[in-house]
Amino acid sequence: MTRNASVPDLILLNGNIHTMDSQRPQARAIGIREGQIIVVGENEAVASLAGQNTERIDLNGRLAIPGLMDSHFHFYDWAMGRQQLDLARVNSLDELLDQVAQTAGQLPQEKWILGQGWNESDWPEHTMPRRDHLDAVAPSHPVALWRCDLHLASVNSRGLELAGIDETTPDPPDGVIEKDSAGRPTGILRELAPNLVKSVIPPPSADELVAAMREGIAHLHTLGLTALHDVRLMGGLEGAAALKAWQLLNEKGKLDLRCWVSIAGERLEEAIALGLRTGLGDDRLRIGHVKYFADGGMGARTAWMLEPYLDAGTGMPLGSMSELRRNIEAAEKAGLAVIVHAIGDRANREIINVLEELVESRSKLKTKSFVPPALPHRIEHTQMIRSEDIQRLANIKVAACVQPHNMILDINMIDESVGERGRWTYAYKEMLDAGIPVLFSSDAPVCDPSPLVGIHAAVTRQRLDGTPEGGWYPEQRISVEDAVRGYTTVPAAFYGQSRKMGTLTPGKRADMIVLDREIFEVDPMENADTRVEMTIFDGRIVYRSN
Repeated sequence: MTRNASVPDLILLNGNIHTMDSQRPQARAIGIREGQIIVVGENEAVASLAGQNTERIDLNGRLAIPGLMDSHFHFYDWAMGRQQLDLARVNSLDELLDQVAQTAGQLPQEKWILGQGWNESDWPEHTMPRRDHLDAVAPSHPVALWRCDLHLASVNSRGLELAGIDETTPDPPDGVIEKDSAGRPTGILRELAPNLVKSVIPPPSADELVAAMREGIAHLHTLGLTALHDVRLMGGLEGAAALKAWQLLNEKGKLDLRCWVSIAGERLEEAIALGLRTGLGDDRLRIGHVKYFADGGMGARTAWMLEPYLDAGTGMPLGSMSELRRNIEAAEKAGLAVIVHAIGDRANREIINVLEELVESRSKLKTKSFVPPALPHRIEHTQMIRSEDIQRLANIKVAACVQPHNMILDINMIDESVGERGRWTYAYKEMLDAGIPVLFSSDAPVCDPSPLVGIHAAVTRQRLDGTPEGGWYPEQRISVEDAVRGYTTVPAAFYGQSRKMGTLTPGKRADMIVLDREIFEVDPMENADTRVEMTIFDGRIVYRSN
């Protein structure tokens, strides 16, 4: 047993503790003092350290693992979206329209109806909601409903009017205003075009935002999350408000997460001028990466592809690769790490080209004044990537941040849009075998933020109903152990925090969760139904199921 002479504040006994520490993978008990793990071992030895005021909890054989981290989370949009229409579970266009109609009947005229999460590729009619559909059920309210991937929004006539979008409105940079054969906007806005609408939607007050974020943090504890990386969306309209709210929560001692916050790419010059560097902050709040986009999404047919979609063109880059390279080079010279959204196989190849060029350029630097960023660069999503590019990515030691749950939402859409080329999507096993650090995440609100659902998806490659039988491209299935690493030890190492988090090891912060079943041994199909019974953050119990 590893031990410290200090008396624990809290002892957990009779547990099945899966530490994720290769030096001591299993234990029965754990002792915590002042937010730190001080002892991991057997029941009798750990219990012997208890003092008069030590709290004891009997785990009754339940599984305990390290707290989980979501490495790509749009927290502002998710927290505020919890107060809007949740369209992730609607099963048809009619069902969506029914929800909009009901909401319109409950709100004053001119009050915005907002929602997110719809996915027409899983509906029988495969029809997106357009302005005329929405006008029929909400003619007197502006309506804006984001597709599940957040790369496309559906807006009604009143919403388009308030945003100043009509037949004469040109496509904004890196955005598409869909128009019919007569030139009339259909209400479908792709990529950066929805920001025209966002700019006229009244933002929440600072108090409303902080309250929504506090409620969101409490909900994340019920899912076993103790850390996340808050990532900016295209346009970064909410970035300053989100960062301010995180700081207010931290100042008030209400930030019960370990949180990294990204900076929108268009704010790079300002960040450099202020002298910001990746890693600035404390154990609960740090500046993370600068966020860029190489392309859009497959659902919107804007992901940049090497070959055309079966039902569309080859998608679109969001900006030039030469400009992106200049930005990444400027960022890293200033000490700012970069994350780049890349969905299509062309986008991933182009980004790897850029990063390879930067590796070569960096090797020729002779100046001793260059201090690299505290964290490596990484590619977000790497959703469709050819095998030869996976090996190139491994060679430049850049991490991939992926979303397992998004895979099972995308099965129908990918089959329809690229057919057999779908074998190059969500290639987790191949990336792990190549030695790429793979960080797991939800991309919430794109997907359910539950990491247990993500583990289920990565291990089974099946929907919750067990389809497709045997798994979708089952050769890319991974083990439960590898999936849990994607939420624990891998992000801890990537963020340079292996000495503080990621495993249940003496000397590290006491972030851990207790589950209602043994996820390493049960049928993997059960993992999505696993419930968190307790979450401990910094040595404090922040959630108990009963």
